[in-house]
Amino acid sequence: MDIDVRGPRFGAAVTAVVLAVVLITGSAWLLAWQVLAFALGAAGGVARSPYGWLFRKVVRPGLGTPTEFEAPEPPQFAQAVGLVFAVVGLIGYTAGPQWLALAATGCALAAAFLNAAFGYCLGCELYLVVRRLTVRTE
Repeated sequence: MDIDVRGPRFGAAVTAVVLAVVLITGSAWLLAWQVLAFALGAAGGVARSPYGWLFRKVVRPGLGTPTEFEAPEPPQFAQAVGLVFAVVGLIGYTAGPQWLALAATGCALAAAFLNAAFGYCLGCELYLVVRRLTVRTE
């Protein structure tokens, strides 16, 4: 079943704020929270992430009927990509080196910002590339 495109974009906006605060404060605990949010989104789809729940229960009722939908697989794959970067960042914050934490968190922030501000999902685009490379034509 397709999903409302505004949900992943809302989640990306919240993610961008969280990751910006992580970069400003250096909080490994806050990044651990984002790792959990990404893990839930990667495992169960964006609707199962905390930000997806917040969108569904609080934000969407005030927006009206959605007019655009998308397949859930690309955003779910994007959550997995975000998870990888967040885990690498968390390793950098907890075990070092610091530059690894900043670089990985900054990359995740850049991707989340692109989705939130412009509707361009890097992880979704990567999903499409992977699909093209792995699907065999007969």
